[in-house]
Amino acid sequence: MARGPGTERRLSTFEKYLTLWVALCIVAGIVLGAVAPGIAIALDSFSVYQVSIPIAIALFFMMYPIMVKIDFAEVLKAARTPKPVALTLFINWAVKPFTMYLIATFFLGYVFVPFIPGTEVLADGSTVELWRSYVSGCILLGIAPCTAMVLMWSYLARGNDGLTLIMVAINSLTMLVLYAPLGGFLLGVNAMPIPWETILLSVAIYVGLPLLAGYYTRKWIIQRKGIAWFETKFIHLLTPVSIVALLGTLVLLFTFKGNVIVENPLTILWIAVPLIIQTLLIFTLGYFGLARWLGLPYRDAAPAGMIGASNHFEVAIATATILFGLASGAALATVVGVLI
Repeated sequence: MARGPGTERRLSTFEKYLTLWVALCIVAGIVLGAVAPGIAIALDSFSVYQVSIPIAIALFFMMYPIMVKIDFAEVLKAARTPKPVALTLFINWAVKPFTMYLIATFFLGYVFVPFIPGTEVLADGSTVELWRSYVSGCILLGIAPCTAMVLMWSYLARGNDGLTLIMVAINSLTMLVLYAPLGGFLLGVNAMPIPWETILLSVAIYVGLPLLAGYYTRKWIIQRKGIAWFETKFIHLLTPVSIVALLGTLVLLFTFKGNVIVENPLTILWIAVPLIIQTLLIFTLGYFGLARWLGLPYRDAAPAGMIGASNHFEVAIATATILFGLASGAALATVVGVLI
């Protein structure tokens, strides 16, 4: 999965220290949420079906420059490449939900259970051991594959953007079919509700809207200015927009959810351990294991590995809130998914 010769380029100072900027934005968001909780509550109240409008705006500007750069002829070529798509489907639906269940149960139900005492009353009035509630939140994360941010990770990793788009679309459709049966089976819930509105609206806003805007922008500019002007002028102007929007999205996310992390530091740690192990395991299995076994080139293997390791935390949060209540341990565990 080596890259071809001549594909390397020098990183700017901003790109080189992106990890540092991400960490600073996470800290800034947590501090802002703690110092000015009124602002966080006001901004977070602007949501439709659990989809935050401020985050949706930030994600649009994060995705739009990526979509503009996609040559849609390459998307059609990517559709003829079944191996990476099959890999993500296998990882997301045949492996990931079950490894998440096993890992979360092992750590939260056995290793860390002495540090997680007590029970909680769920939204329906029933009582459950607290650690089981955390496991439920982890399961909800494990059955919700990422459908938006992975486009950004693939772009940063110089993956195949057209193929990533295809994989995101197919996994989004699969989530509509398999999310409830898998969740119901692993949670032991006979009639698990599906946050249809959250799934459909988030996919439409985070993927569909920037996709349409990017497609028509690219087509319009190339027709009037030519491909050379588009690649040397327009794309150059858009290059920093995705990164800045990514950092802005992180500030917003942790402004909204940072208070939960500050108020529950040790609980966050117990939940984070199985989630981190799961993330590393799934990425290792997908990228270093199956992708190498299938002989995928780097630009196909990178997004295939990342889409399995990422989670659609908004769908998980919405489902946890519907099933167990906003103040439940399950909802808290899904919020930790944002941090991971």
